[in-house]
Amino acid sequence: MRSAPFLALVAIALASTSCRQDTGGTASAAPQAAPQLDVITVKSQKLNTTERLPAELTPYERVDVFAKETGFVKSIEVDRGSKVRQGELLADLEAPELLARQAQANATYESAESQLAAGQAKLAADQATYQHMLAAAQVPGVVAPNDLDIAQKTAQSDEANVVALQKTAQAAQENLRAATQLQSYLRITAPFDGQVTTRYVHPGALLGPSGGAGAATPIVQIQTLTRHRLVVPVPEYDVAGIPEGTEVSFTVPSFPGRIFQAPIARVSRAVDNKTRTMPVELDVRDPDAELDPGTFCEVSWPVRRAYPTLFVPASAVANDLERTFVIRVNNNQVEWVDVKTGAKSDNLIEVFGNLKEGDEVAVRGTDQIRPGATVAPRLVASP
Repeated sequence: MRSAPFLALVAIALASTSCRQDTGGTASAAPQAAPQLDVITVKSQKLNTTERLPAELTPYERVDVFAKETGFVKSIEVDRGSKVRQGELLADLEAPELLARQAQANATYESAESQLAAGQAKLAADQATYQHMLAAAQVPGVVAPNDLDIAQKTAQSDEANVVALQKTAQAAQENLRAATQLQSYLRITAPFDGQVTTRYVHPGALLGPSGGAGAATPIVQIQTLTRHRLVVPVPEYDVAGIPEGTEVSFTVPSFPGRIFQAPIARVSRAVDNKTRTMPVELDVRDPDAELDPGTFCEVSWPVRRAYPTLFVPASAVANDLERTFVIRVNNNQVEWVDVKTGAKSDNLIEVFGNLKEGDEVAVRGTDQIRPGATVAPRLVASP
């Protein structure tokens, strides 16, 4: 018969084995639950929002005024800041050689007119002689046929001479008109209403047209005051759907809290290859000349689509430095879908990729949720 201590040890060993078997069976019987993931459905809607874009205010017209003829500045009537009207005198030049050229052209014209008058007088006399001889020739034997032919040829020659003298006089008149026009070029006038922004020369400076002495020096620079161009570099994917004539709002730092309006007037239709933007001009009317050209403004550019596109929360878009993607959940399985982003609308962002309306995507995209993982999606109304 075995002793009591031995029987106690056996009982303890059996109890320990039974406990280990019960613990192991319980662990293998309870499967691990899939992690819960908040998802939201992909929406399809037409984009209608605004984006803040930088822009620069430039003059509607700005020009450097050059001399058309070589000459010295005799006087200049304006300076920086002067307001001018179209046709107003800016500067007077002097060029004595132009006066001599005009005088010579006038003398040539007067000489041609005198020769024309003499030729016309001779033509009239010879035609009268021929008519008298022709009348007398009606009586046989009064005028010799040869004399009548000579008188006729003389009158015809006078007619041709008068035509040539008329052309010579016309050419001399045109030459005189050109010389007079050149003389008028010495008076430099404003090409349009505006303000002088820069004065380049002073009395005594030599000026001239392109290719001549003083050609590199303008007289003044003038720009418009009451009309401007607001040039907006619009991203290429935001240009479509906004027709010319659309009123656009913009703000200017010098007028905080004030909102200006201007219509879209000109679209270049050419994308800058470096910035991938397209210059668009707003036609800004400024009758009180409040705005200063060169000012940087902020434009509320309308962004619209004529067709519906897909939107997800901005937080749903993830980036792992190699790709931009959203996490789609399909049958509780995670998928990474590559996307390109577009415009933002409130807390949503436009996405383009292998998605469709109604797809469920993770509210918060992250590369820590790997493709193929099993999740328990929980649909939420908003992120």
